[in-house]
Amino acid sequence: MMENLLPSRRKFLKATGLGALLTGIVNQGVFGGSGTKVKSEDATKDLEKIATLLNAKDKPAIWLFTGDSITHGAKHTKGYRSYPEVFGERIRWEMQRMRDVVINTGISGNTTANILDDFEWRVSQFRPAVVSLMLGTNDCIRKGITLEVFEKNLDMIITKIRASGAIPILHTPNIVIPEKAPDRGATLPLYVPVIRKVAGNRNAILVDNYQHWEDTMKNDTSVNVYRQWLNDPLHPGEKGHQEIARLLFKKLSIFDPKEPTCGGAYYEGEH
Repeated sequence: MMENLLPSRRKFLKATGLGALLTGIVNQGVFGGSGTKVKSEDATKDLEKIATLLNAKDKPAIWLFTGDSITHGAKHTKGYRSYPEVFGERIRWEMQRMRDVVINTGISGNTTANILDDFEWRVSQFRPAVVSLMLGTNDCIRKGITLEVFEKNLDMIITKIRASGAIPILHTPNIVIPEKAPDRGATLPLYVPVIRKVAGNRNAILVDNYQHWEDTMKNDTSVNVYRQWLNDPLHPGEKGHQEIARLLFKKLSIFDPKEPTCGGAYYEGEH
C-alpha cells in the first residue's frame, strides 16, 4: 500500500504539491503578524525524513502529539476519536506499522509556556522520532504571552525538539466562532500568522488547519463548518478531528481516500 514512499526530490515535491506551494509563496510573499516579510517554508528535508522513516518497515517509530485541549481531545469528542487517535489507526493499522507508538501529551488549557516548562516530561523522555505541536488557542488570550513572546516560545520549542533528534510538525489551530468566543475571535487571527512565520523561518512542516477551515467555509457550501466540525465555539467535535487528521495525512503524503481514516467506508474483515 505504501510502496515507493521515498521518491526523488523532484517527484516528491510534485507529489506533495510543495513545489507549487513554494513557488506561490515566493511570488506572493509571506507575512507574519508583525507585517515583516518572512522566509518561505521549505520543509522538504523534514518531509523526506518522515518518508524515509515510514519506508523503514522493520524499524518502529514513536510519534508524539502535544498541545492544548484540542490535542488532548477530551470531552468535546463525545467518546469519538481525537486526531492523534485517528492518526494512530492510520499508521498502526491501515499502514500496518503495528510496532509504532503514538503518544498524546496534550493538556487542556495549556500554552507554549507550559510546554517549555514541562518539556522533559511531556516530550523528551519518550525519545520520539516526530513531535506534532498545536498551540495558540490559549496563548492568544494570556496576558503575558504577547505576539513576540509567542514567537519566541514557539521557536524555542522547535529548537528543543530538533535538539532531541526529533522532527517537528507545527499545526495552526482550527478557527473559532468569533461571535460566541469574542476574546479569541479578536486575537487568534493575529497569532496564527506567527505560527506560519516560525514554520517558515525554521523550515518546519506546517499543517495549516486554520487556512483549510477558512477555505472550506468560503468554497464548500455543502459543509457547515461551525455546525459540523465544531462541538462548541472553540473545540472540534468528531468530524473536526477527522479533518485535522486528514490534512496531516495529506501533508505527509499518506492520504488514501479508500481507507476509512481518510473517508473511505469501514467494512467487515477477517481480522
